[in-house]
Amino acid sequence: MEWRDQGILLNARAHGETSAIIDVFTKDHGRHAGVVRGGRARKMTPVLQPGAQLDLTWRARLEDHLGTFQVELLHSRTALVIGDRKSLSGLNVVTAMLLTFLPERESYTTLYTATEHLLDLIEDQTVWPTVYLKWELALLDILGFGLDLSVCAVTGKAEDLAYISPKTGRAVSSAGAGEWADRLFPFVPVLSGAKQCDLAEMRTAFNITGYFLENHVLKGLGLRAFPAARARFVDTLSQST
Repeated sequence: MEWRDQGILLNARAHGETSAIIDVFTKDHGRHAGVVRGGRARKMTPVLQPGAQLDLTWRARLEDHLGTFQVELLHSRTALVIGDRKSLSGLNVVTAMLLTFLPERESYTTLYTATEHLLDLIEDQTVWPTVYLKWELALLDILGFGLDLSVCAVTGKAEDLAYISPKTGRAVSSAGAGEWADRLFPFVPVLSGAKQCDLAEMRTAFNITGYFLENHVLKGLGLRAFPAARARFVDTLSQST
């Protein structure tokens, strides 16, 4: 078995005395692991850094084997995050979310393209949190729990949307909420595509997407640990660089 693809390095861990096992998110083969022979060598250290864009050749005797990777660095993103706490936190949350939520060896080409775009914008912290939020919404969608904020789930109308149901992920109007209003999330326009958003609204939006990721997706997958990197990322939003 053999294939060639491009991918984003998510992590690398020691394997034996000289090799490394890497996890990558590839364009056509999804999240995939494999051994890099000599991956702990000094010349490979700058290559096997999280966020690195790699040209990958995977080989194995059988399809379900771990297999080995030959890797070539296309470009590194280390320089984009080194010395910048917010950018580093952003890189860490992306890799952690992909490692946690994506099943192995399933292709998500659209998400891969969005992830490349997201990471290439990581230096621009004026727009990056909003772009990341859209990426997280896309992740929810492909995992089967996309938010539907177009119309009220109760009245079917698009006017006066004021809440989001924590049970269904659908919008609810003031009229539709009734006595249940205090049990609903506030409707945050940035979640439905609004470009302008202050810090308080952004944090609320992340609290909402985090709730659905943790309580609907994570538990549905039978997983326990929500990535700690995400809480650290949200905390950096209100901190100075």
